Amino acid sequence: MIEDHTKKYNSYDTTIIYDYKEHPDVISGRCDNCGSARFSNSIKDHNLVRECKECGMKKSI
Repeated sequence: MIEDHTKKYNSYDTTIIYDYKEHPDVISGRCDNCGSARFSNSIKDHNLVRECKECGMKKSI
């Protein structure tokens, strides 16, 4: 039996950084695009940016 490991995304543009105040999490602590809970954090222009490790969606927190 072959399992299908393709992940369904919600078609957010992963090239831009969304503002958390304007786009809060649909499910707290989960990526709006893929539903993953794995993130990496970085500082960009004096803002904390959370990036999903699964799909690359970014939010300025």
